[in-house]
Amino acid sequence: MQNILYNLFDYHGRTLSNLLKDDKGQDLVEYAAVIMLVVLGLVFGMGTLANGINNAMVNVGSQINTFLG
Repeated sequence: MQNILYNLFDYHGRTLSNLLKDDKGQDLVEYAAVIMLVVLGLVFGMGTLANGINNAMVNVGSQINTFLG
């Protein structure tokens, strides 16, 4: 009986160890995390860029109105 329990534990212990060493899906998770960070950076950067473009256009419009007015 003790030998059967030992073999069972040894088999499952090796299986668990092999699962912990397996890193095939790790690359996909890392790529997804990097893509998510890039997308978040673009989203927040676009808001800042849009405000800058809007302010520049308002200034150009004010300059044109001053020149023509």
